[in-house]
Amino acid sequence: MKIKQFTVYIEQDEDGIFIGSIPSVPSCHAEGRTQDEMMKNLAEVVKLCLRNVNKKEVMRTKFIGIQNLELSNA
Repeated sequence: MKIKQFTVYIEQDEDGIFIGSIPSVPSCHAEGRTQDEMMKNLAEVVKLCLRNVNKKEVMRTKFIGIQNLELSNA
């Protein structure tokens, strides 16, 4: 069995719900009341997405990091 590893972007909305997405897989998003619940849901979603997506659509990306951008008068 080959193990696949994906970078997950995690956000939290104003209601406290965690939202996770995998940018390298089109339309791959899930949510949950906790990070653990969201990750469990996302694991199921990514399996379904990978079944239905053309393998060429899955991008080969490497996570580099996150930076803040400050704008004045935005």
